Amino acid sequence: MSPERRREMIVLAALPLVAEYGTAVTTSQVARAAGIGEATIFRVFVDKDELLDACVAEALHPGHVLEQLAAVPLDQPLAARLTEAAEAMRAHMTRIGTVLGALHASGHRSSRDRRPSPGDRTDAPTGTAGGEPTGEAAGGRPGGSHPPGGREASLRQTREALAELFEPDREALRLPPERLAALFMDLMFAGSRRPAGDTAPDVAELVDVFVHGALARPGSAEEGAK
Repeated sequence: MSPERRREMIVLAALPLVAEYGTAVTTSQVARAAGIGEATIFRVFVDKDELLDACVAEALHPGHVLEQLAAVPLDQPLAARLTEAAEAMRAHMTRIGTVLGALHASGHRSSRDRRPSPGDRTDAPTGTAGGEPTGEAAGGRPGGSHPPGGREASLRQTREALAELFEPDREALRLPPERLAALFMDLMFAGSRRPAGDTAPDVAELVDVFVHGALARPGSAEEGAK
């Protein structure tokens, strides 16, 4: 198995544990979940902090949600397409929130916030573990490949994937698919920032209002105001 593939396998095994235990997760727990020896982890990661950083990168990466959006059948009605898209996006954002929340609550700092301390190892080149390149030195995010451009590229790819779901109904739409995709993304992201304790809106209800509007029938609000 290549070092890059081994990193990906370890990160995927670690993610559920990180979501549950935060920084308290141990490399021995990760090794058991991955079905490998603990020493194997340190052949491809410098330390546990680098592994945790790789888990954050994997949680943020849009690859899985993009695959789900691409798999939505275009012969369905628009509302059904958007419902599938909303469920995929909500699951993606929930995973991000769970992983980042667990790490933040347990005191994890990203690699950008950490500074070398006296006594830290400085003999190994940055981005190596056990003589093998890791993370960006291996050609991508720790544990896998990240799309060029980072967050902006991820948002653009998601918007383009959503626009494809609107495309079959282009002639019937009030706005271009690209604009509607951007509005739909804003709606989904706004829902992820609701106050703690608020119940998440039903996806089907959210999509219904987005597609059909808030009015019971066109012009009903204006008629009621007369």
